[in-house]
Amino acid sequence: MGGDTPNIYPGLYYRDAPAAIEWLTKAFGFEKVMVVPGENGTVAHAELRYGPGIIMLGSAGNQPGSKSPLDVDGATCGIYIYVDDAELPAHYQRAKAAGASIYRELERKDYGGSSYSAHDPESHEWSFGSYVPGDPENA
Repeated sequence: MGGDTPNIYPGLYYRDAPAAIEWLTKAFGFEKVMVVPGENGTVAHAELRYGPGIIMLGSAGNQPGSKSPLDVDGATCGIYIYVDDAELPAHYQRAKAAGASIYRELERKDYGGSSYSAHDPESHEWSFGSYVPGDPENA
């Protein structure tokens, strides 16, 4: 694997995966890599890219135990995505304009960088920031 090749690929489930794909591209700037249609308007598998990072998603219920946060009354994890500090304010404004539910406003952090956090329409937790986890320069 090369230096820009991700080695972690989060997988998410949505009640309305086709709508989620459209929303994630509009609000957060993801790019569609692959969308495999399922039965009855569902999504069997999709891959979306943000920079070198990739997320996978599909329709809730397509696999045993696959649920949206709406099905469990809350998110069970959150995803953090690095965004260059110079691009972060515009990213925040784009998400807000698309209707993202911001639950932590864009702000500088004591431990380095800036970030904000939002929920998507199905309550998945997303954080975007300029802090690079694991970077020795953050210590």
